Amino acid sequence: MNTLRHIALVREPTEVLSEWRRWLKGLLVSAVLIAAVTVAIWLLEPHVPVLGLGVLYLFAVLPVAVFWGLALGVPVSVASMLAFNFFFLPPTHTFTLADSSNWLALGVFLVTAVVVSDLAARSRRRATESTLLAEISASLLESGDVSAELERIADDAAQALHVERARIVVGSDAPPAETSDRYPLLAGGRRVGTIYVEGPRQGSAAARKRLLPALASLLGVAIDRERLAQEAFEAEALRRSDAMKTAVLRAVSHDLRTPLMAILTSASALARQDLRLSDQDERELVATILGASERLDRLIGNLLDLSRLEAGAAQPEPGVWTVDDLIAQALTETGPAGERIEVELPDDSLAVRVDSQQIERVLVNLFENALKYSPEPEPVRVQVVQTPNRVLIRVVDRGPGVSSNDRERIFEPFQRGSNGDGRGAGLGLAIARGFAEANGADVWAESRPGQGATFVVALPMAPMEAAE
Repeated sequence: MNTLRHIALVREPTEVLSEWRRWLKGLLVSAVLIAAVTVAIWLLEPHVPVLGLGVLYLFAVLPVAVFWGLALGVPVSVASMLAFNFFFLPPTHTFTLADSSNWLALGVFLVTAVVVSDLAARSRRRATESTLLAEISASLLESGDVSAELERIADDAAQALHVERARIVVGSDAPPAETSDRYPLLAGGRRVGTIYVEGPRQGSAAARKRLLPALASLLGVAIDRERLAQEAFEAEALRRSDAMKTAVLRAVSHDLRTPLMAILTSASALARQDLRLSDQDERELVATILGASERLDRLIGNLLDLSRLEAGAAQPEPGVWTVDDLIAQALTETGPAGERIEVELPDDSLAVRVDSQQIERVLVNLFENALKYSPEPEPVRVQVVQTPNRVLIRVVDRGPGVSSNDRERIFEPFQRGSNGDGRGAGLGLAIARGFAEANGADVWAESRPGQGATFVVALPMAPMEAAE
């Protein structure tokens, strides 16, 4: 069963008082306009036939009809006719007419005034309703959340429908019976909701016939749009989940199986009694087992790190450390391959506020990535540069570089650059960026075709005194 969302609007006493003030203002404006037109006719009477001047009262009827409707426009029309008769048609200062033809003139004026008043009121009403529908359409399209806009829609609908209370129920199921009048909101042959109204006033029925179909259509479009957006979001989430599962399976099937096969093959050779191996062969097999084991340990560690980052469980424990110490720890963790790394440090030590273990993982991953893509015996250079608020650590390799299209993609899990050889599971850079962002740092890639790649880590600087 669909969840029904209810929004109600109740007219407050202050609104009733405001309505009375509006009508009193209308009466005052009507009296002023009739008096002003009467004075104008009195001034023009010596120069223009008096019967031709009666049309000037339309300038009193029109504004009143536009802003206050027929309820005040018709009385102003009658009052204008009586004022014209009293002041200008013989015998003057009475409501009798000496010439019967004047009755026809006054009748024509009254009919004209009433018709014009009705047309003006309708035009004003249609303009108001069009503005209401345009505002509802704009708000629904901008927000995309129907439930968040129902209160404002109910507010506007109550005024446009000339009712004291309005309540909108969104849903196709039939709502429970209530004492207030309810009308279905139908769009395209389906029920998108129900509107409840209480305290209908004059003109409410006609307003319902004009507004409810359009309101139902707008709500139907907004509901469909919201549903499609939710379905698209869920589909994208499923697609990303499937892509992640596929990438994990690919990593497991290749990056885990390869070192496992090396371990099994080497261990089987060592375990065979009928195979005579030299000391050199045994040392090579043991080295193969150790190297493959380290590779497995590193891959499993990366997978665990990635899962912690995606789950938001990698909370840093920041402290103040010197950049020299962080780089030294990362070089030690890199192992013998780190001998190819050349470090350029500034004369003065620089301090940063980070989680040392997490930033060590960032640097190790960047070091290993640079060593992997730099041909031997080309060195990898590490440069430390100070800016006003941050310390930049640049890791420069001599590899094939990174294309402009890959500079952001390579930081996503299980993604590798198109210029590389496809080695590795594509986790190192994603983990480096994840740990860096957890510590308020940034990681990005810079590269020129054929000139290698530079990976930059920007760490938040801390006062050097805090590290001492």
